[in-house]
Amino acid sequence: MKRNKPLQTLTKAEEEVMHIIWQLGRCLVRDIIDQLGDPDMPHSTISSVVRILEKKGFVDHKAYGKTHEYFPIITKEEYTQHGVTSLVEKYFGGSPKKLVSYLVQSEDMNLKELNDLMKLLDNNKER
Repeated sequence: MKRNKPLQTLTKAEEEVMHIIWQLGRCLVRDIIDQLGDPDMPHSTISSVVRILEKKGFVDHKAYGKTHEYFPIITKEEYTQHGVTSLVEKYFGGSPKKLVSYLVQSEDMNLKELNDLMKLLDNNKER
């Protein structure tokens, strides 16, 4: 799906709620509160976060009287792609090679992970 405007970055709280919405698919605010595992979380706080997500274009809703059922309109994969692209552009001059080089040199990637990445690249090249 082609976007009219670029995805916005989410705050930690927005991301936490968005992950729950992605997991549940369609949900009510009380379902999100249940997933957070904090029964003392104010309904109004989560409702505000969900409305912000709606304004940012991540979720939409269907109203059933006063009850709103929310659902994602941005996939987790789209947001992940946005985050990775943003990271590569911001810190590695748009070069995925520089990112991988950094991970290898900083010892954040072990030999098995590097080998798995090489296999993945080879498989993609064959397609």
